[in-house]
Amino acid sequence: MSPSSSLTMPATPIADLDKKLERLKSHAGAWVALSANDRAALLRACMKSTAVEADAWADKARQVKGYATDSNGHGEEYLGGTLAVMRNLRLFAEALEAGGEPKLPKSWQRPDGQWIAQVFPQGALDKALFAGTTVDIWIEPGKEPTRCATYRNKRQWDGGVSVVLGAGNQSSIPPMDVLYKLVVDDEVCILKMNPVNEAIGPHIERALQPLVDAGFLEMAYGGIEQGKHLTDHETVRSIHITGSDRAHDAIIWGPGEEGAANKAAGTPRLDKHITSELGCVSPVLIVPGQWSDADLDFQARQVASMLAYNCGFNCNGSRLIVLASGWSQGAKFKQLVYDKLAATPTRKAYYPNAQATWDRFTSEYKHTALGSADGDGVLPWTLLEGVGTESGEFALANEPWAGIMSFIEIEADDAASYLKQVGAFANDKCWGTLSINLLIHPKTEKAHSAAFDQLIAGLRYGTIAINCWSGLGYGIVNATWGAFPGHPLDDIESGQGVVHNGLLIDHPQKSVIRTPFRMNPTPAWFTDHKNNVALGRVMTQFESAPGWLKIPKVALTALKG
Repeated sequence: MSPSSSLTMPATPIADLDKKLERLKSHAGAWVALSANDRAALLRACMKSTAVEADAWADKARQVKGYATDSNGHGEEYLGGTLAVMRNLRLFAEALEAGGEPKLPKSWQRPDGQWIAQVFPQGALDKALFAGTTVDIWIEPGKEPTRCATYRNKRQWDGGVSVVLGAGNQSSIPPMDVLYKLVVDDEVCILKMNPVNEAIGPHIERALQPLVDAGFLEMAYGGIEQGKHLTDHETVRSIHITGSDRAHDAIIWGPGEEGAANKAAGTPRLDKHITSELGCVSPVLIVPGQWSDADLDFQARQVASMLAYNCGFNCNGSRLIVLASGWSQGAKFKQLVYDKLAATPTRKAYYPNAQATWDRFTSEYKHTALGSADGDGVLPWTLLEGVGTESGEFALANEPWAGIMSFIEIEADDAASYLKQVGAFANDKCWGTLSINLLIHPKTEKAHSAAFDQLIAGLRYGTIAINCWSGLGYGIVNATWGAFPGHPLDDIESGQGVVHNGLLIDHPQKSVIRTPFRMNPTPAWFTDHKNNVALGRVMTQFESAPGWLKIPKVALTALKG
């Protein structure tokens, strides 16, 4: 088999799709009837098969993206791929073994009555591995921090079949979306792989083989024809979409003029339950303060990594770095980010239409290209210049699906004025509500604690990351992942619904993840990490059976980063 053919899969014949859907339909009731403990046992079995498959899975993923063996990109396929899936399997298994109502580490009410549930750390192991890291899920106002109603109030029904349209950028997204549909939404699934990374499908299938063998999961391959057949099929009750808002609208409303007419009339072409995760122009809010040289260097590395991770093809990649115009260290910080990106090896821009995206954005703005663009399909890290802050600004309203970001300034002289106005900018001027990142020095936060708390409370984003990248919230899995609630189908932006949610919180509004301002050793998501392949392997195996005796190996591996 040639290298190129090993990265593609034959399209599933339509007749075979029908057979797969029929098989799922015949097993939907059995899944509904399966006890929480029996479901947990299936997930535990998947943990074992995932551990066996992890190396081959990560290797195929790095081949799909054109990454060299043992490169940082290769390591990312463990950290953002096999590790996240293993952790999801374990958290759901533990939650099910608790009858679907796992113990919350902590919960409390804010002065306005809104509940917050702390979901991480869960115990001493978490504290040892992620020192100073917390994850809080804010509950929708008027609701309480209850856990999974699917098990607390088991409904009597025959079950349903869901189509999961897999993402093409991160190999963990398709299986984790499947796990959520199974465990939380109580539906069996057919997973249609994205053509971009379809070659990873057989590895996902082998990792989740216990679910396949039991009749609760099927795999499918192909393009628009296969996708449309599945989404439109009468057997299918629900659809989960990860992709762009444009792809979402074509599926729900129809393509071109047909879709525009349907949307105007309020008549979607599909009458099914829809959930989705559709991207964001993710801001990074830099709260001005007095930073040391070490602070500036660390955070410049972090911001550069937020873009360069996975070659910029992340729905939560850093897109808008929001500075205060009066911050005395702003110019120095900006130059440091440029320097870090210039020192970051460029990669093949593996996603289709990346060059067209790059051409479109660079035709709108002057720009600085950093790093080598030599090699087939390689694009430079690109910083757009002259991006404005008013509604309708192209770079605020369009997600640049490539290694592209912008520095912008809002008129603010200090932390107080910045905190007072940056929330409205992020909420009202930036497209999407999936994720946002904030960097704030602890002394600045202490001096402006009330204003900072008010900012966090008011931000309308599904994931808010304080002093870290929102990708940690994605990978830690205890957090929810999805848009802030409220997007209607005809103005979908970042989507509807959530996934992950390892402790099965019923009414999540948003997740807030926090880390120390500076961390040591080098965080796993930094793209200058010197040992991330080994760390990804070790952490994947650790999550398959956590224990104190394994901590020294994990720590030693991390320290080499």
